[in-house]
Amino acid sequence: MDSHSYPGRLIIVEGIDGSGKSTQLLLLHKYLLSRGYTVSLSEWNSSPMVKSTTSLGKKKRLLTPATFSLIHATDFADRLVNHIAPLLKAGVIVLADRYAFTAFARDAARGVDRQWVRDLYSFAPRPDLSFYFRVPLSVSIERILVGRPKLKYYEAGMDLGLSNDEVESFKLFQQRILSEYDQMTSEFGFTVMDGSRPIEEQQTQMRCVVDEMLVSYHGLRRDWLEAQTV
Repeated sequence: MDSHSYPGRLIIVEGIDGSGKSTQLLLLHKYLLSRGYTVSLSEWNSSPMVKSTTSLGKKKRLLTPATFSLIHATDFADRLVNHIAPLLKAGVIVLADRYAFTAFARDAARGVDRQWVRDLYSFAPRPDLSFYFRVPLSVSIERILVGRPKLKYYEAGMDLGLSNDEVESFKLFQQRILSEYDQMTSEFGFTVMDGSRPIEEQQTQMRCVVDEMLVSYHGLRRDWLEAQTV
């Protein structure tokens, strides 16, 4: 991954399911808006280009680890080219709920070659800030099972044959993903957050890191844009 040269800033969050990353990103979004910044949210697996194909593949359980990887890469490429990159070029702060690192962790956990996946996403620019919300597996499992009436087939990693029990399979799959994230921490310079701490404490820490990074930011601010239209 190479650093981008756009005036905007790319801030991403990563972590296993139930790590609290999405909650923290939404809180950061509200905070930056209150500071007058122009901010946009981007979510993993949200491209309309392949949404129907992905849904069909999951419904009929047709996805292999390789096809899963390729479909998500296509989704990511479409989202990057048509949403993230144009906003960064315009000077906007983009907050991404999961990035290419999600593929690095999940695809490798499914047995796909790590280097092959990294080569597949080599077009992705390196984020300006990458937060990794780390939680003990037991905390993650508890949060997910409380909020979900039933685990989905691929979500639980049932396609890997780890266990016939979906909860046990989910635990084993998440442990694999957690291990992949831990190995990537130093490789990609993740800012590690303790996802088991109180929400307010995590958000305070996150804002401090972001504020420090934005000292050198000279992109779009909403107050400036509004002034131009008066």
